[in-house]
Amino acid sequence: MATIHEILGKLKLEGNQSSTTQHALGTVRPSTNFDAEKDTAALETAIKTKGVDELTIISILTNRTNDQRQDIAFAYQRRTKKDLPSALKGALSGHLETLILGLMKTRPQYDASELKSAMKGLGTDEDTLIEIICSRDNNELHAIQAAYRELYKTELEKDIVSDTSGDFRKLMVALAKGKRQEDGSVVDYEKIDQDARELYEAGVKRKGTDVSKWITIMTERSISHLQKVFERYKSYSPYDMQESIKKEVKGDLENAFLNLVQCIQNKPLYFADRLYDSMKGKGTKDKVLIRNMVSRSEVDLLKIKAEFKKKYNKSLSYFISQDTKGDYQRALLNLCAGDD
Repeated sequence: MATIHEILGKLKLEGNQSSTTQHALGTVRPSTNFDAEKDTAALETAIKTKGVDELTIISILTNRTNDQRQDIAFAYQRRTKKDLPSALKGALSGHLETLILGLMKTRPQYDASELKSAMKGLGTDEDTLIEIICSRDNNELHAIQAAYRELYKTELEKDIVSDTSGDFRKLMVALAKGKRQEDGSVVDYEKIDQDARELYEAGVKRKGTDVSKWITIMTERSISHLQKVFERYKSYSPYDMQESIKKEVKGDLENAFLNLVQCIQNKPLYFADRLYDSMKGKGTKDKVLIRNMVSRSEVDLLKIKAEFKKKYNKSLSYFISQDTKGDYQRALLNLCAGDD
């Protein structure tokens, strides 16, 4: 059986293919003067210390990029003959453990493990399924498929099919294939008008909804094309696309379409809303909070923070400070990288 480090090695390239702008909009940047051996020695001491030195673990792992963390994991294995994630699992507990172990996976591996977790056992965590599958681009989805296959010896699509049903299943499968057209430089106004009209005729204009038509258009067209389609849609329908979805479909399918449209219109705002929802009211949805902080920290968390402050009038770090505590809070704030 392949070791975790062999798996990480195989997945590393796949994880970076969609990251042409990686770090530019992320809050976690490559550590200058990075020394994997030095970090490894410090982590080994921190893990062995009586009571565990969480501060050192947090300080190192939340201030290194995913690539750097993989280098540390490799160096740790070579130095101690032990698996770093396993050592961390033994040393930490609670939400901090969940967050740190999430950071130790490559991005495709992390998404794959979250999807697997959402579908295992009785019942399905549809929210997690929807969030990940609706928000990842083609390259990310292909990397997730490869990671899923490597880790679980089965296909992601096969698990989605066996765990969901009806039109919701059709939408999730269509999205998970990652076959969306890429954004082009030419704007096809005729096609924009045609798609807008077809969305209207397949939904609000008729009795009953032609869900297959909605799925085709919303999962196959490019993001920039669909943004224009949703604008044009308003000239045909008395309702915007989100209002139309609420009128036409219900349950998981409604939730999935709404999430998808939000992602298409403004992905950073979508994640700002997800983070806000994880902390509003009584209690915290820590799983959602952790997943989005971990998965967006090197992608677009700077943009998400800006959208968060614009919409909710207080910074993301303020909410995290109010809603969490201790070392877990410290790790989240490090990923947040300051109060904007």
